[in-house]
Amino acid sequence: MTGDAGIGEQKIAWARSHMPVLGKIRERFEAARPFRGRTLSAVLHVEAKTAALMLALAAGGAEVHLAAGNPLSTDDDVVAALRAAGIDTHARKGESVPEYTRGIRAMLDADPEIILDDGADLVALAHTARADRGRIIGSTEETTTGVQRLRALAASGRLRFPAIDVNDADMKHLFDNRYGTGQSVLDGLFSATNLLIAGRSAVVAGFGWCGKGVAGRLRGLGADVVVTEIDPVRALEARLEGFRVQPMAQAARSADLIVTVTGNRDVVGASVVPHLKDGVVLANAGHFDVEISRPALEAAAVAHREVRPRVEEYRFADGRRAYLLAEGRLINLATGQGHPVEIMDLSFALQALSAEYLLTNGAGLPARVHPVPAAIDRSVAHEALAPLGATLDTLTADQQKYLESWEVGT
Repeated sequence: MTGDAGIGEQKIAWARSHMPVLGKIRERFEAARPFRGRTLSAVLHVEAKTAALMLALAAGGAEVHLAAGNPLSTDDDVVAALRAAGIDTHARKGESVPEYTRGIRAMLDADPEIILDDGADLVALAHTARADRGRIIGSTEETTTGVQRLRALAASGRLRFPAIDVNDADMKHLFDNRYGTGQSVLDGLFSATNLLIAGRSAVVAGFGWCGKGVAGRLRGLGADVVVTEIDPVRALEARLEGFRVQPMAQAARSADLIVTVTGNRDVVGASVVPHLKDGVVLANAGHFDVEISRPALEAAAVAHREVRPRVEEYRFADGRRAYLLAEGRLINLATGQGHPVEIMDLSFALQALSAEYLLTNGAGLPARVHPVPAAIDRSVAHEALAPLGATLDTLTADQQKYLESWEVGT
């Protein structure tokens, strides 16, 4: 399928008009050209908001290369617009796994100095089949799953370069993971199914920041929400927030909808499939398509068909049916439009500033996972306030002196 560059440009313009923080960064990049003569490769979801980030980096002088972070999340119109703007883009909606892999390999063929990753697929390749690429100064990562992979590499002593953990910045996990995922998962569910949420029993697997967002939005639309967890602290938090907490095998028996948000595999696996309620809708909001086991569904099913675009029905011998959305891939981008534009403004501002930070400081950083510098995190927060009509209060000199005194409280 070939996209329309003109339509893609309109989509990008709409996104940019609602991304004021990244817009200010782009203006500074255009003037200072901090990436002049530098090469950046990114594996991200190729849609309008991502395009705004790529164009901001290019405006700063970077030679930018982009590949898809998911075979189903690409907007072909945006791809056409990016190519017309001179951005080397390897992506196609519904691309095959070999195409997806070739795109990622092309990112390292470009011999980048900075990597922007979403799920750490590019970093993983740089540590395995393409470890011969030696110009990499550092990488940024914006997903929970990707950070888990980076930390595993670092723990084994194999991480070759510093990596910035964008995912755990306050301006990422408190907003993107919670409000962004919460809204975009529902967008994907509505687009794929056109089913009612109110009055349904919904199970959310995982109560991290993404799971909190999904559970809260489902409850807000009238669902009876059950949370499954392996962490006692998060389980207690979910319970005190008013959610029931149960093991998946128990919760699945009454679930009309199950959304997985864990970053782990086989959350709905062979041991759970026999307990699925007839008609259950299965959706994954984790980065990789391993949380809901398609092999387990296929092994148990006696019939399999597509009943709507991106909705597959698995019928079991006892007559029960389960409906898998988007092949178990990331629901909010495979059938939805992804996170709201204003939310991605914050996350991509962090990505842009972290890439700039790596160019300036990467050579002196040890090869481990680093947090986003607090100054960058707070600068994004400050820039985000004004467009929302929010103004900070300020301390008086006496108040500041009081806080700095050992006599606080007297």
